Amino acid sequence: MKLLKLASAALLVSVLSAQPATAKKPEKAYVVVNEEVGVPVFPHDITDRPYEVIGEVKAGVRKATVFSKEASQKKIYRELWERARKLGADAVINATYGDSHVSAMSWGKTNATGTAIRFKPVPAGQ
Repeated sequence: MKLLKLASAALLVSVLSAQPATAKKPEKAYVVVNEEVGVPVFPHDITDRPYEVIGEVKAGVRKATVFSKEASQKKIYRELWERARKLGADAVINATYGDSHVSAMSWGKTNATGTAIRFKPVPAGQ
């Protein structure tokens, strides 16, 4: 009798484990990185994923001295990404930056702007 109960329990476990899970599927997570600069900042819009706009982000990168090199795109985009990440963004789109300019407080500063976005979950079945 005890052996029959153990066999029944083992059969029940094997049948239940073979059934497809009815649990909710995990939401699709988007991993987006601009491979040229190593962060999720893009000079264009993203059209293949739904997103919501969090807000505009601005950054400025200064030169250390008059002899320092101009800020690279990589450095500028990293600064934009740092500010967007603090807002909870998944990426920055439509990033732009201008030429370096000298001011009374800086040997050269490059300003940049972009739009911080957060991806929306994809509805089930898509």
